Amino acid sequence: MTALLNPDLTASTTPLLHVEGLGKQVALPSGPLTILADVGFSIAAGEAFAIVGASGSGKSTLLSLLAGLDVASTGRVRLGGADLGALDEDGRAALRAEKVGFVFQNFQLLPALTALENVMLPLELRGDRDAEAPARKVLEQVGLAERMTHYPRQLSGGEQQRVAIARAFVTRPALLFADEPTGNLDTTTGQQIIELLFRLNAEAGTTLVLVTHDERLAARCGRQLRLAGGRVQA
Repeated sequence: MTALLNPDLTASTTPLLHVEGLGKQVALPSGPLTILADVGFSIAAGEAFAIVGASGSGKSTLLSLLAGLDVASTGRVRLGGADLGALDEDGRAALRAEKVGFVFQNFQLLPALTALENVMLPLELRGDRDAEAPARKVLEQVGLAERMTHYPRQLSGGEQQRVAIARAFVTRPALLFADEPTGNLDTTTGQQIIELLFRLNAEAGTTLVLVTHDERLAARCGRQLRLAGGRVQA
């Protein structure tokens, strides 16, 4: 992974994600509230990048803007060369389906689907003819070969997060957002999940953007962006 973070290499390639002058304001009865202001950075393909900050620093808002789940008030986000601000909601959704995977703190598995069916879902939604074979393969990679037919309620928290990671990687995304992926797990299980996440990231060559308040976890990434009060800290 170190070679991917060589400054000469990243400078010579087009960034997978490029952010400039990004800001987000919301209107309140008392006046406009600035959540993010003048945020800018670039992330190269294959990089592991951490967004770090305390609760209320703007991390979740920034993640939503980077993924095209929300629209910025000012500035620009370019993902894979596409300007998210120039796309409508359907266009942003199509770009996410093609290039982006997500791992959330609260797993967000569908309770009525088995582990296998949860992992198959993004492949089915994009119209893949064979969703089952790749879903089985990635569940085996995360150590759940014997748990494929279990429902989320029958799985431990760590197993549910493994299913969520499998679902995120099954589409082979260019970019994976992980939002506090160990927040609901005990320390030992959380460490196992992090090791799995970084192993799959390295094997797949996926760009990893990790949102966290955990300094030790952030230190595993090649670069870190620190937010405080909606602004990038020097």
